[in-house]
Amino acid sequence: MSLTNADVQKVARLARLAMTEAEIESARSQLSGIFDLIAEMQAVDTKGITPMSHAQDLSQRLREDKVTEADQRELFQSIAPQVEAGLYLVPQVIE
Repeated sequence: MSLTNADVQKVARLARLAMTEAEIESARSQLSGIFDLIAEMQAVDTKGITPMSHAQDLSQRLREDKVTEADQRELFQSIAPQVEAGLYLVPQVIE
């Protein structure tokens, strides 16, 4: 896919970017290269290939889901400036 300078100017305007003619030409060249690479990658036949979540076959180490700390809620709330019904009260920030 080849871009024109007008295409790049339109994208720059939409992105609120001020670009000189030299910058537009450079961006056009770089974007055209990116689009050419995308087209080349899309041309590869990937039928029958299973999608991977990671490049290496790794498994996540899992641990047992169990509580390891004592409940200290009362202790933490005892030093809070304001608490109501077990919840921390904070000043309103957004009006």
